[in-house]
Amino acid sequence: MAHLEVLIGALAAFMLGFLWYTALFGKEWQRLTGVTDEQAQSGMAITHGLAFLMMCVLSFGINFIINMHQPEEQTFVHGGFHGLLIGLMYCVPAMTINYLYQKKPLKLFLIDGAYLALFCALSGGVMAVLNLGGGA
Repeated sequence: MAHLEVLIGALAAFMLGFLWYTALFGKEWQRLTGVTDEQAQSGMAITHGLAFLMMCVLSFGINFIINMHQPEEQTFVHGGFHGLLIGLMYCVPAMTINYLYQKKPLKLFLIDGAYLALFCALSGGVMAVLNLGGGA
């Protein structure tokens, strides 16, 4: 059952990404990356499938940390805190290194970095609330 919470945590992050990269920042992200509508639509199934797989990998890592705590400690805020820490301490710095060498604009960094941090926080919060793995 513990793997179900990872899938649900990744699905929550995937839905956040849909909102983030369409309604909230989609056009600006496309402008900053140079991705056209046609390019965005091309190979969508494989792109979304592999992206979801990577979201599962990240969620699995976050869940590993969350499950080091007692089940009674596993609240949305607690899981979100651990997810946010992982996002800010691992995901965003790794992305930053690539963006620095690729000379990406600050605005793109803020869009993508904020998404990664929120993705990890949301996934962690959702998985902690589900607590299907039973904790430590």
